[in-house]
Amino acid sequence: MSLTQTATPSIARSLFVFALIYGGMTVIAGVLAFKQVAFVGLAVESGIFAFLVLVVLSSAVAQLHGRPAADRMVLWGFVPLAISVLLIVVVLQLPPSAEMSGERLAAFNTVLSSTPRIMAAGPIAYGVSLLLNVWLFDRLRGRAAASNNGWWLMLRGGLASAISQAIDSVIFITLAFYGEFPIADLIVGQALAKIVLSFVLVPPLIVLAVKVGHKLDRRG
Repeated sequence: MSLTQTATPSIARSLFVFALIYGGMTVIAGVLAFKQVAFVGLAVESGIFAFLVLVVLSSAVAQLHGRPAADRMVLWGFVPLAISVLLIVVVLQLPPSAEMSGERLAAFNTVLSSTPRIMAAGPIAYGVSLLLNVWLFDRLRGRAAASNNGWWLMLRGGLASAISQAIDSVIFITLAFYGEFPIADLIVGQALAKIVLSFVLVPPLIVLAVKVGHKLDRRG
């Protein structure tokens, strides 16, 4: 290698692919949250599904590449989140086209206009809960070989996700809605739904993501 050449930093293919998907999920989660879906008798904001993908990806990265890499991905997730919020603010301030119907404009503004409290609550809850998830998932790893796959990997994923998502519900709902209306029932309902989904969906998806990651890296 000549003196003028510099080494190009390498990145694992799985980390690159997961980071791309992760960035997209940080943005779309806030948009999906505007629709509530029925889940075992509870009204649940559908942004939870994108958020659980974030949990799966951060856990898989922690398993494949270590906690520091997963922490960095979580922190870098603030970048697309911040850019998307900035673009939404700018677009909302721009005058609409005369060709755009009032119905479409009203729907657009309803979906993308958020109060400052909600816009602040989302990133705070995101940062705390995802970093906590990575920390818990890594702490539960242990030294046993079984921690790398199988039932213990699934149980670690479910426990870390359930705890972090329950805390996410408390933080987000408190910061966004405290003082506006009674929030106790909403916190309990959201936390319960997230805990159930954490044990039902997250564990097998983490195992799948880890297997996909191994395949991507072997091809790299």
